[in-house]
Amino acid sequence: MHDHDAEGNAYFKCDFCRSPWSEERPMVEGHRGSLICGPCLRVAYREVVLGGGGVGAVSGVACVLCLQTNDVRHWPSPLDASVIACEGCITRAARTLEKDPDFDWVRPGTDQDS
Repeated sequence: MHDHDAEGNAYFKCDFCRSPWSEERPMVEGHRGSLICGPCLRVAYREVVLGGGGVGAVSGVACVLCLQTNDVRHWPSPLDASVIACEGCITRAARTLEKDPDFDWVRPGTDQDS
């Protein structure tokens, strides 16, 4: 998300925890400037992809990352249940962040995950 009342790195905030972007907090961007940070992505991946948890489709609510409504598992923001990420976006974002050479982020459940 973009916080139009903030400047610098604080302008870019995770849609799920609302923490600002920093060198220590990698983020993956979705459509229309939506963002999910590495720590939120780690929780979402563990809960939805590895654990089969999360929530089912939320009527009338689209994934903030892909803007689609679908019948897969979703991870809701701990701050706002209407902000959700679908399982497909969680998986794609994890692969994307894992490939970023600027960060040592690894998908949970891999041999490198500690």
